Amino acid sequence: MKRKKIGLIGAGNIGGELANLAMTKQLGDVVLFDIKAKEEFAKGKALDLEQASTLSGSDARVIGTSSWEDVAGADVLIVTAGVPRKPGQSRDDLVGINLPIIRDVAENAKKYCPNAFSIIISNPLDAMVYEYHRVTGFPKSMVAGMAGVLDSARFSLFLARAADASVKDLRTMVLGGHGDDMVPVLSACTINGVPVSQFVDAETLDAIVKRTRTGGGEIVKLMGTSAYYAPAASAIAMAEAYLNDEKRLLPSAAYLDGQYGYSGFFMGVPTVIGGGGVEKIVEVSLTADEKAMLQKSVESVQSVVDVVKKSI
Repeated sequence: MKRKKIGLIGAGNIGGELANLAMTKQLGDVVLFDIKAKEEFAKGKALDLEQASTLSGSDARVIGTSSWEDVAGADVLIVTAGVPRKPGQSRDDLVGINLPIIRDVAENAKKYCPNAFSIIISNPLDAMVYEYHRVTGFPKSMVAGMAGVLDSARFSLFLARAADASVKDLRTMVLGGHGDDMVPVLSACTINGVPVSQFVDAETLDAIVKRTRTGGGEIVKLMGTSAYYAPAASAIAMAEAYLNDEKRLLPSAAYLDGQYGYSGFFMGVPTVIGGGGVEKIVEVSLTADEKAMLQKSVESVQSVVDVVKKSI
């Protein structure tokens, strides 16, 4: 069987780590794409990765390019294109900067990769995935935003450290928009089936929820740019679930069509990802407080999407 093809749009920090993980896991051959001005950089990164593959034992190939013809026919597209956050910026501050970029990517994806499962990472995530879907016209099941997996990973780490537990035993779920109003669902969080409230007191849990909501900003403040290891690992988990038809229950930004009482935009919800893309949105029971937090998050998402709609 011919190897799958993975197109990575953006050869920056996240793109490089995405390529590294995809090759290490041998998910398929990798195309590392960037704009013409960064083509040599993309080629250099690709060469570096291929040389490393002789040590990891990966037979997958990676090329760097600025030509969409090289990306044509990709089975998976992971889009990181756009300007990353800087200290003091919110994700929403990037709308005007990254909107033209995502539209250009979407037009080319529509032309060259009509059958790809698209995973959007570019910020502000909820607005970018909405516009990408609108421009491409791809089936809603074949477009998803990477946010919930990352936010849940951050939540899991903080809980594991507070509970002195193994990260392997944490089961968490973060819903809503990818921003400061995201909703860590405490009622669904367990340590191998045991409620986290039996391990961590209420005050500590509240502090962890707040830290999770600002987890991306914390890293931007420390590094001066956005995170890349955890976002890349999160997107690869989604791509792997699709390519291997794993039917994994993963929180991702999916198109809502009445689920949770909302319609017409993308937002973080529990999804089953398999060979059909986003095969199902799972509606979990929420407490009254969680429903109220979700409504607040929806309002934040809609406000940013409205900015996008006004520019159409």
